[in-house]
Amino acid sequence: MEKLNVIFEDNHIIVVQKIVNVPSQGDKTGDTDMLTIVKQYIKEKYKKTGNVYLGLVHRLDRPVGGIMVFAKTSKAASRLSDQVREKKFKKEYLAVVDGKFEEKSGVLENYLYKDERNNISKVVNKDKKGAKYAKLDYEVIDYKPDKDLSLIKVNLHTGRHHQIRVQLSNYGHSIFGDQKYGKRGKGKQIALWAYNLEFEHPVTKEIMKFELYPENKGTWKWNFN
Repeated sequence: MEKLNVIFEDNHIIVVQKIVNVPSQGDKTGDTDMLTIVKQYIKEKYKKTGNVYLGLVHRLDRPVGGIMVFAKTSKAASRLSDQVREKKFKKEYLAVVDGKFEEKSGVLENYLYKDERNNISKVVNKDKKGAKYAKLDYEVIDYKPDKDLSLIKVNLHTGRHHQIRVQLSNYGHSIFGDQKYGKRGKGKQIALWAYNLEFEHPVTKEIMKFELYPENKGTWKWNFN
């Protein structure tokens, strides 16, 4: 298991780099998950005996890397969860996607339906039972004509299942390396990364901003600015 990269920590929260291909929390695979890894880190660092409390505030899809925050107290967990629900919790992503965009920036709005049995989501008519509204905006940073790939920033307004992956694919710009919704990069790692996280500290009320870029190599060999 890779060493945990702790970006920030105090008595109330801990901000870490989510490891690629590690689930945010335990699932049916039984594979080691981020919640367990961070708990173990706290247990060892502070020589704690017994159970360690750690609140899962938000999730990232298993193949996705980037920034995650966990709560170290139930009060912090409750307050951060409130921010997520009230849309005060800002998450931005980087994605390498197929094709060239006609517009430098734009907004995607759809209704998504989650197929629980197959663990996929689909763009559907808003009248379909179980359909949920999904919104994101994007900004194109760069384009490589030789590879017909674009680097974009994505700002999520809603947090639906596989939202970025489904909406971009539906728009004709599937994420490179996406095994479920993409056309290119089969066998490659999905090029989706949670690079920016902003929220209000649950106790001090200070605005916390964190940025973390993927390692500049392979699919991620771009100028991010």
